[in-house]
Amino acid sequence: MFFGGQLDELLGESSLVVDWRRSFYLNLIAHTSFTVTVAICSHQVLRNYQSGQGKPLSPIYKVVKTVYASPSRINFHLDSRKEAETSAAYPEICFAVDDFDSTFDAVVLTDVDHCYCVILDASDGAAFPSESSPRDRSSGDTRVGKTKSSKITLFSGFVSYQMVRDAYDAGRTGFGSLLSLAHSPGKADRLYMKGPGGRGEVEVAVSGVVDQSKEELDHHSRGSALGKIVRRAASVASVAAKHAYAAASSTRTSYEDMIPLRCCLMSVSLPWEHIAHDLLFKGSPPVNL
Repeated sequence: MFFGGQLDELLGESSLVVDWRRSFYLNLIAHTSFTVTVAICSHQVLRNYQSGQGKPLSPIYKVVKTVYASPSRINFHLDSRKEAETSAAYPEICFAVDDFDSTFDAVVLTDVDHCYCVILDASDGAAFPSESSPRDRSSGDTRVGKTKSSKITLFSGFVSYQMVRDAYDAGRTGFGSLLSLAHSPGKADRLYMKGPGGRGEVEVAVSGVVDQSKEELDHHSRGSALGKIVRRAASVASVAAKHAYAAASSTRTSYEDMIPLRCCLMSVSLPWEHIAHDLLFKGSPPVNL
């Protein structure tokens, strides 16, 4: 840490061109802890929660992951190479999930009532004083440490299964102002979801869950003397996929019409000014799942 003349001596004339305001806020963001919550919720439950009926927001399934703020964006290749490239994201701040494919492997939409929900929370750090200082207590200032929530929701958004399915089927580059999809046959598709009011962006790898047991049975059982063995082997393959299809078919009249969709969150991006403002001034309660 540098003080007074030490900092001036180190920077010299460069101190005149340093944007101290942005430097302060970026350091505030960098020294804050963040978690992202990805959840599958019922559309009806979300409606009840938004209408203020007092009912808790209970997810069907959720994953909580620690993420880190960065002025750089990681561009993942969604093919067998699993390579990644880094590019500048500033003035956006990016929260990337490097192991997105394994972390969110079980996040599969299997029902038309399902909604894909993403929440980014901030907690702990310079913006979250744990208690008031002795000076605050002696002066009678009880605001610090009592009015500040232990968690702040910076981003919260959801899309329905049908919206994800429509974008997945179309494979087009635009879906209104909410969704867009970069389509690449034979691999996961990259879906972009805008936050409420166009604030922030979520990048998701979407792929259909293939019932491999059915594919293998169709391919190998035609005229094969080992058909019985193949059927037994196929029946135990792709357990997760079969469970997804079973859940999907239980609520739909057409088994073929329902495609379970795996949604793996890759990143959340927000403008740094919005993050800094919410860390210091946002007073609304966080979204709890």
